[in-house]
Amino acid sequence: MDAAPALHAFAGYGIELEYMIVDRQTLAVMPIADALLQAAAGGKVLEVDRGRFGWSNEIVLHLVEIKNTRPDPAFEPLAADFQAEVRSINRLLEPMGARLMPSAMHPWMNPAAETRLWPHDQAPIYQAYDRIFGCRKHGQANLQSMHLNLPFANDAEFARLHAAVRVLLPILPALAASSPIADGKPGGYLDSRMAAYCTAVQQVPSVIGQVVPDTINSRAEYESQVLAPMYRDIAPLDHDGVLRHEWLNARGAIPRFDRNAIEIRVIDIQECPQADLAIAAAATAVVRALYDDRWSLLAMQQAIGTDRLLKILRACIRDADQALIDDAGYLRLLGLSDRQYRAGELWRHLITRTALNRSTFWAETLRVMLEHGPLARRILRALGPDCGKTRLHEVYSALCDCLETGKMFVDR
Repeated sequence: MDAAPALHAFAGYGIELEYMIVDRQTLAVMPIADALLQAAAGGKVLEVDRGRFGWSNEIVLHLVEIKNTRPDPAFEPLAADFQAEVRSINRLLEPMGARLMPSAMHPWMNPAAETRLWPHDQAPIYQAYDRIFGCRKHGQANLQSMHLNLPFANDAEFARLHAAVRVLLPILPALAASSPIADGKPGGYLDSRMAAYCTAVQQVPSVIGQVVPDTINSRAEYESQVLAPMYRDIAPLDHDGVLRHEWLNARGAIPRFDRNAIEIRVIDIQECPQADLAIAAAATAVVRALYDDRWSLLAMQQAIGTDRLLKILRACIRDADQALIDDAGYLRLLGLSDRQYRAGELWRHLITRTALNRSTFWAETLRVMLEHGPLARRILRALGPDCGKTRLHEVYSALCDCLETGKMFVDR
């Protein structure tokens, strides 16, 4: 979302969807994002302005990002509109022998050998980032996510929104995990992207903290307790200060004070925009219920320890919908009893207790996720015991078809 007058909480939403560009036949990554953007704009550009939407690149040349350029007041129209953008990109890629692939990680990409950094405008930023953190690895070069931007207008709204997002963050991979395969085989995590992401910037620990952010009450407090230490710690490695920006913050949710929004980063990209926007709608409905104190008071939400939230996040990164949630204090924040819940079951309870339950628009999409599991589990079931290259190619080709046609992936 570009700079604009500050919106009040839940008055508008920004969505960023990342996709990898792959060979139409082999599905190998193709580092041609610059050629794609040039074909769309008719010249060398960093970003393609399509009015309501923009296309751009993020660090690596096999990745393209689609975003709405201004906050939208509702998610429902965005699903079809993002789908139209995907089709437009695929039409441009077809003569190049390429197409877009969904899911949060390429299943067999070797990032050490196949990574190509963006070499044009902003290249010094990416080169500095690569020199310090190393981009040629999973968690940097091989990852695709959806970023959900939720606005706030002032410190009071920021504090409430940050607290609510912080509570929701640990269970998002249970609904959104889509990366069960890395290096050509199951990696032991349903959300391999997040597993790699959690260690991607360990050279400067203050850049990511504990992934789950600590409780913060104001912009001034965030700048002094989070941003200032991060800038101080990166300075000896970044003499020119090219990384001294709030986007360096790699926590799972970060405030973007430049546009008065909190950006949630722990959501894997799905098989089609309809699925992505359904998750965005579900996440926002739960955040809003927490923001409105429907299930617990702000003070209770802010009091829960980051270590406890991180433990739940790690369980959901590993087991997604089957993660066991048995922290009674956490469950009380969500207005639930002290009994244990599987994370998928927890999501079912939460969705039925929000305004989203009255909407028919997302019902079928969420039904697939809740009954068949997150995309990662559906991918594993479709693969079965055979994770050879041929079977991986078949399943991920089907995912590419889902992205092109806007259909959900359901293993048969």
